[in-house]
Amino acid sequence: MEDWREINVEWQGGGAFYGTNASGGTVQMGKMEGQPGLSPMELVLAALGGCTGVDVASILEKKRQPLQELRIQVRGKRAETYPRRYTEIEVQYLLWGDGLDEEAVRRAIALSEEKYCSVSAMLKTSVDIRFTYRIMESYAGTIDQN
Repeated sequence: MEDWREINVEWQGGGAFYGTNASGGTVQMGKMEGQPGLSPMELVLAALGGCTGVDVASILEKKRQPLQELRIQVRGKRAETYPRRYTEIEVQYLLWGDGLDEEAVRRAIALSEEKYCSVSAMLKTSVDIRFTYRIMESYAGTIDQN
C-alpha cells in the first residue's frame, strides 16, 4: 500500500513561503508582512514535538491517566558547517494531572520514542535525541509560563 503525503509550498517573496496540505491546513515559513513564521528547521522540531505529543497523550488516555495539560519543549543544536543539520535534539515533556502515575508516563514516552513516533524514528538515525519529563504540580486551569 502506498501512503504518499503531499504538501504544496508557495513562495510569498523574500524568504517567506506557505505550505499547504491536501485538506487546506497551512503553515507560514519565514517572516511575511511583519508577521514572524517558523523556519523550516524549526518546523522539524515542531513536527517531532507534535508527533510524540499525540502518542503520549493517546497512550495516557488509554491507560486512564488523568492528564490535564501536556507541553513539549523541543530544542535542537545545529552543526556549524553546512548543511547545518541538527546534531542533538532534546525533548522535554511537562505534564500536569492530579494522580498521574510516573511509571505510566515513563512507559508512554518510551513507547512513542521506540515504536510509534515516525518523526523520531526518522531523525534518530542521524541525530542524538534525548527525552526527559517532569510531572508538574496540580493543574489549576492556568499555567505560569515562568
